[in-house]
Parts: sequence; structure tokens; C-alpha cells
Amino acid sequence: MKITNIQFGMLRVPLKTPFKTALRTVDTVEDIVVMVHTDSGHIGYGEAPATAVITGDTHGSIVEAIRYYLTPRLIGEDIADLNRITGLIQASMEKNSSAKAAVEIAVYDLFAQLYGAPVYKLLGGGDPVITTDITISVDYIDKMVADSISAVDRGFESLKIKVGKDIGVDIERIKAIYAAVENRALLRLDANQGWTAKQAVYAIQTLEDAGVRLELVEQPVKAQDVEGMRYVTERVHTPIMADESVFGPMQVIELIRMRAADIINIKLMKTGGISNAIRIADIAAMHGVECMIGCMLETSISVAAAVHVAVAKSDAITKIDLDGPSLCQFNPVVGGVIFNESEITVTDAPGLGIREIHGMETIA
Repeated sequence: MKITNIQFGMLRVPLKTPFKTALRTVDTVEDIVVMVHTDSGHIGYGEAPATAVITGDTHGSIVEAIRYYLTPRLIGEDIADLNRITGLIQASMEKNSSAKAAVEIAVYDLFAQLYGAPVYKLLGGGDPVITTDITISVDYIDKMVADSISAVDRGFESLKIKVGKDIGVDIERIKAIYAAVENRALLRLDANQGWTAKQAVYAIQTLEDAGVRLELVEQPVKAQDVEGMRYVTERVHTPIMADESVFGPMQVIELIRMRAADIINIKLMKTGGISNAIRIADIAAMHGVECMIGCMLETSISVAAAVHVAVAKSDAITKIDLDGPSLCQFNPVVGGVIFNESEITVTDAPGLGIREIHGMETIA
């Protein structure tokens, strides 16, 4: 099974409600779909969102990176030689992690199809049913409380609360949500780099003193401020999780060495795909550090790949934040992973199990 061509599509899926963070507001998922074709007729699917404020990738840069830097290196390569292919992808250019991720996901899809097994089984196996949290976007307090109650009523046992716009209001938001769902759901805070180190310590200590128990606080400070992250981690009881501060294995090693965070958030769009996500999980497991696996605003194509990684690497990946498909108004994918509110189930279909994608526009 050799690679013969790589094609692109644009997938647009409206969200059920606008996605609001300290960095941006989005109302529609708009992702590049990558289709890797082979001489056997098999197709591997990958996907990448444009998340310029986090990864630097735009729709245009994703397509250009794959078309002019990755594709020429991959045409003619044998899918069975997975390590060689992932090495070529990662060495093709600097950064452009989402473009690399989309192609890697498609290649892993094909590799598993070649052997007639789901991706997670070729990564080591595991329990094919996992449970995700759901994101509660930044909004008016009453709206966030209502959204939180609705999510819990639908069966979600962990809520990821977006904060970081106004620290005083953030504290009141969390107190109100905690009072509304206490003993029914765990709260995870995501500041999306919205606080300074001192603000983060103040906010978290204030909540702790008020009796608010948080499962974790994600990326309270700017991505580059690893010293600030350590400052926060050392001064609060609540576990601190690094997200935008960590893209690849080397950053994970440094973060662990500095003891700058308690938990690592793995996202395929940051790591450049599955191969580095596996490396990060293994490094974390060796050091006894927990990981979460998360996603950007992605549909069930690339989120399915993250699910397979989560199932296979459950020794390190103990927390799941793969709610992208649950935030969408509909699932454009036929086949693949089954997303049912908080419960995610992997089937035994070969590869990612994707049979068809509805509503995709071809990019010439």
C-alpha cells in the first residue's frame, strides 16, 4: 500500500452555541480535511483546524505546508513503513504542527487499515469506552450556570469552565457554578493564558479559601511564562495543568524538570500528530505525571484519532477533554468513533473507521 496522492477539503459545521474563551469567539468549526490516497484504493482521513492564536496555523498555511513540503516527500512511500513516514513528516519543516498532525492522522488510519485493525489496537489496545468533559464558554454568570446545569443533566460529570477575561468576575462565575453543581460534577478551569502569575495565585487561593474544590486549573499564564507557571504551581493546592506551554516532548521534559506543572495537556494539533503524542504520554508515565488529552475546535475526524490514543495510553492519559463533536450541531462523519454526549466508544472497524464525510467542499 503506497501513497499516490493527497487531496484537501473544507468542512464547515455550526456549533450549538458560540465558543468563547479569553482568546477568541467562534460559532462555526471550519477545518481542513486531508485525504491520503493509496495504490490499493484505501483512503486515510485527517483533519486540522486553523488556530492561529495558538499553533500559528491558518487554513492557507495548512494547505500550502502539506501541498509543497509534505506531499513531495510522501508520494511513493509504503504505508507499512510507518516510522519512516512519520519521521519524514516531522522533518519536513519547522512548526506547522496542525498540518503535520492532519497528515499523520491519515497515515495512521491507513496503517491500521492495512492490518485490518482499529488504530488503538495497533497502539497497544485498551478499554474502547471513555468519558469526556464538556466546555462551558465564557459568558454572563447566569448563562454559564444554566449551561453547566444543562450539561450535568445530560450526564456530563466533568465541566471545563472557560475563564480569564476579568478576574473578579471569574471568581464569582466559578463560585456560582460550583454552588449549582456541587457533588454532581468536577470543575476544571481553563484560563487560556488570561492571568498573570500573581493574579492566578490570588484567584485560585480565593476559591480554595471559599471552599471551592477544583479538579485542576489549565494554563493560567502566558504560554512562554514557564517560570510563572511554576510560581503558581508552588503556591496553590489545586493541580495546575500546562497546555499552550507544551507542544512537544522536549518541552514536556523541561516542564517536568522544573516542576512547573502537575498535569500535561496533550493535543494532536500541538504535537504534530500521533507519534509525538505517544512520546509525551510515555515520558509523562515514566515520571508519574498525569496527562489530559484534549482537542481544538475539531470534528469527529481528528478527535477520533485522539480517542484512539487516549484508549491505548490510559496509563498516562487519565483525563479526557474531547468534546469537539459534542459542541457541533451535527456529526458530518459516517462511521468512525461513536460520540454520545459524555460517552465515547471506539468500534472495531479498521483504521479510524471513517466511511464517508458529508458536506465537505473540495479544495483544488
